[in-house]
Amino acid sequence: MLTREQMLAAPEDDYMNEAQLEFFRSLLDEQAKEVRESLAAARAQLASFENEPDELDKASIEEERRMALRFLDRQTKLLPKIDQAIKRIDRNDFGYCEVTGEEIGIMRLLLRPTATLCAEEKQRQEMKERNFRDS
Repeated sequence: MLTREQMLAAPEDDYMNEAQLEFFRSLLDEQAKEVRESLAAARAQLASFENEPDELDKASIEEERRMALRFLDRQTKLLPKIDQAIKRIDRNDFGYCEVTGEEIGIMRLLLRPTATLCAEEKQRQEMKERNFRDS
């Protein structure tokens, strides 16, 4: 199995070769496992909250509950993205921008293995969103 350092040092000609795809599959499988475990822990935490008669304690518990729900929401949305990335590995189109077809890049994929857009396309979309909001 390749290391992160080997991934970064690999020649550009080797982009998304079999070893790199296997590295990312393993990374995504591990992330999916961690997300599932954290979801289970967060659900257990939510179930353990009790109603507190003291107003200050009640407010504190409500804030903790709100944070736990927000975390659950984010993790729940991440899991399908991980599954989709694994399917892209299976289809052999992992690592390529879904809009332009350009390479996403090893560095970007190491930081965000679920990325579907190259950095340039992501910036273009963010600028469009910003311009749309501002108008």
